[in-house]
Amino acid sequence: MTYRILMVDDDREMVTLGKLILEREGFEVISAYNGTEGLDILNKSELAIDLVLLDIMMVGMDGWQVLETIKTSEEHKRLPVIMLTARHYLEDESETSNYSHLFDDYVVKPFVVRDLLGKINNLVKG
Repeated sequence: MTYRILMVDDDREMVTLGKLILEREGFEVISAYNGTEGLDILNKSELAIDLVLLDIMMVGMDGWQVLETIKTSEEHKRLPVIMLTARHYLEDESETSNYSHLFDDYVVKPFVVRDLLGKINNLVKG
């Protein structure tokens, strides 16, 4: 079975790198470069997404807003979401703790590939 990951990040180089890493591991990656585009892709019925990699700091709709929209949707509320950020958890501890019940994991960029793959595999493959 091929798992489909939606990667939402406004850094095109990060999306390209993520896509290369994940596709090499057998995942199908759908790219979105802002929150609105990510939600539009997620809501297309023909695209069954298995996990979302979601950047926090994006122009316009930030990752927290996208996360809230995903998790308040009846259709997607159980969809696993891994937050990606260049900021450490403790830098945004109060804001992060406000949303910690909504996301499944948190990865700081630059990430260790093995760690990211382990988190993804744990969530999609159980």
